[in-house]
Amino acid sequence: MESLGGAVSKGETTRQSILDQALDLSSEVGLEGLTLGVLAQRVGMSKSGLYAHFASKELLQRDVLDAAAARFVDVVLVPALKQPRGCRASRCSSPAGCAGAPRSSPGLPFVAAAADFDDRPGLVRDSLISHLKDMLGAVSRAARIAVEEGHFRADLDTDQFAYEVWGQLVAYQHYRRLLGDPETQARAQRAFRGLIEASRT
Repeated sequence: MESLGGAVSKGETTRQSILDQALDLSSEVGLEGLTLGVLAQRVGMSKSGLYAHFASKELLQRDVLDAAAARFVDVVLVPALKQPRGCRASRCSSPAGCAGAPRSSPGLPFVAAAADFDDRPGLVRDSLISHLKDMLGAVSRAARIAVEEGHFRADLDTDQFAYEVWGQLVAYQHYRRLLGDPETQARAQRAFRGLIEASRT
C-alpha cells in the first residue's frame, strides 16, 4: 500500500514537471503550437509516454491554462495578500511586475491563447474564459479594497481598472514579442504607474 502511494506521488510529480515545461514552452510557441510531439522533444519523453498523462492535445492545452492560472496565484496573488490591504491593487495588477517574474509571466499565456481561441468553441476556449474572468475579477477586487482603504478614489470604476490592466498586458505582449521593443519593460512600468496615479486622484 505504501509503495502504491509512492508510485502515485511520483506520477503526479512527473506530470507537474511536464506541465511546468509545457507552460514555459507555450510562451515560445503559443498554446496552439503546443503539441504532444513538440512537448515530447522538450521533455525527452516518447509521445506515447506523454499520452499516459495527457490523452489529447486539447486536454494538454486545457491543463496548461490551469497551470498558468495556478502560477498567477502563486506569483501574483499570494504575494499580494501578504501586503497591507491598500497596497494589493498595485501588487496583483502590474503587467510589468508579472513579466518580471523569474519564469514566464502568469498572464501572457492567456494573451496569446485569446488570439488563437477567441472564435473557436470548445474545451480550451471555455477554460480560457473561466480563468480570465477569475483573474480580472481578482484585479477588480484588489482595486475595490484599495478604494475601501482610501488609497484609490471613491468613485473609481474597478471593473474599468481591471480592463485597463488587461489592455496593458496585451500591449506588453505585442511590444515585447511582436515588435521587439527593448523599452517594453520601462514602457509597461510607466503605463502602470500612470494608471495607479489616475486611480488616486
